[in-house]
Amino acid sequence: MDDNDDKTPSDSSADVNASVPASESEVVTQTKPPGLLASEDWWAVWLGCALLLATLLLTWLGAPADSRENLTQVRTLQSELADLEAQRSSAAGADRKALTARMKEVDETLQKARSGVYVNPLKPWLAKPGGWKANPLAAFWPKGKNGLPGLAGAFVVLLISFAIGNAGLGRNVFRFIPGFCIIFLLATFAYLLAGQAVVKQYNLEYALWALIVGLLISNTAGTPAFLKPACQTEFYIKTGLVILGAEVLMAQLFALGLPGICIAWIVTPVVLISTYLFGQYVLRIPSRSLNMVISADMSVCGVSAAIATAAACKAKKEELSLAIRMSVSFPVIMMLVMPAIIDAVGMNAVLGGAWLGGTIDSTGAVAAAGGLLGEVALKVAATIKMIQNILIGVTAFCVATYWTLVVEKDSSGQRPDVMEIWYRFPKFVIGFIAASIVFSLIAASGSSGELLVNAVTGGASKTLRGWMFCLAFVSIGLETNFRQLSQQLAGGKPLMLYVCGQSLNLCLTLWMAWLMFEKVFPNVTESLLQSAG
Repeated sequence: MDDNDDKTPSDSSADVNASVPASESEVVTQTKPPGLLASEDWWAVWLGCALLLATLLLTWLGAPADSRENLTQVRTLQSELADLEAQRSSAAGADRKALTARMKEVDETLQKARSGVYVNPLKPWLAKPGGWKANPLAAFWPKGKNGLPGLAGAFVVLLISFAIGNAGLGRNVFRFIPGFCIIFLLATFAYLLAGQAVVKQYNLEYALWALIVGLLISNTAGTPAFLKPACQTEFYIKTGLVILGAEVLMAQLFALGLPGICIAWIVTPVVLISTYLFGQYVLRIPSRSLNMVISADMSVCGVSAAIATAAACKAKKEELSLAIRMSVSFPVIMMLVMPAIIDAVGMNAVLGGAWLGGTIDSTGAVAAAGGLLGEVALKVAATIKMIQNILIGVTAFCVATYWTLVVEKDSSGQRPDVMEIWYRFPKFVIGFIAASIVFSLIAASGSSGELLVNAVTGGASKTLRGWMFCLAFVSIGLETNFRQLSQQLAGGKPLMLYVCGQSLNLCLTLWMAWLMFEKVFPNVTESLLQSAG
């Protein structure tokens, strides 16, 4: 956001005072009711929903001619797999091994049949660089196939989408396009670094490299002026979050039943409120908004919650940037250390996965850490993180309400109008919730609907969301100058807040996971462990 005359919810709340420099007054939202076509939040909704709808229609209309036969085969194989699972639960010895082997064969056939029901026609045209060992060029020819058309397709789709959004917001599209091209190349470079075999082994994800690439440029040569119109961190992430809604299905809420809900929905608000109060009354952090963004970032689900909360409490871009940088850095350490601790103390996969899912900020890092412990831990960790992600909208609404009715009082002691809550509420969360509900209903309509959702998300939306997040992390780095952040880090209070809050989160989440899975619902743990054979 470089233009002071861009009146969007991501720009300065000091729009009424144009003489105030944007660098000093820019916040993540404004407090006047924006129109449906004049707000960055709403444009994130329109773009995200349009991309999801287009992908959904193309996938549905492009179903193969033999999709019905494949669907029938899927249902038959699913029934056979359920029967085999029932037989295996009461079998032992050689019979159990034989049934396990047979289940593996059936499952492999089932996966092939599932992939033939719906085929996303966009999948070959939306891609990111693959993995490589010694030759970086191998990343552009994964498994011997030319991956350049997929990169070009992703570039074109993203460029057109955000160019339309910028035009709708009244920004100069011709200034945006050159900068976007370079930022996309930097994002590609970040993906390339993350795909190297050794780097991949240590789970150093693209987000970290994208941030580093941007930081190196901004803190050495400096960010060139022509790049700044394309450094639209919030716009990229907000649109990506709307698309993320298609992946957060309500069925996941019930996948682990009451234990998973208790871990995600009880511990999280307790940690958020406790951390905020600790920062406010013990550490005495001068900025309430910085305190709240860090607390939400650390307790809910990292970057996604930070963006939504920053919009709700009018946090400055510098404060959001600081919170996001900590959210990107700490999961790298946690996803390496926590699995080692879980293995060392002999914690079972269900309990370990629940601990990972409830504490590590990044969804990608959760999956990576869970994968180190096996399939059961991965499933439990990812499901709890998805349940926790549902709190993004709830957190944003609660913060907007609290900030409006409690924090912001005028000089006469009166509180702002209640409608201010609606004005303050980050509207892109509505797109996130709408996408989640629509795709949950489609998935719940039967096996055909579930396969359609999987084809849409696996073949296109996850790739586009990943690119948007990568563009955002590059932009964060390009917009971040360590000299400007020195005031916020004075005394180390933000870092201390994050560490203390995360320590509380680790302890409470582990205790709640132990209580739920070991004491109150041990049958759930036993069932999950048995499902792994």
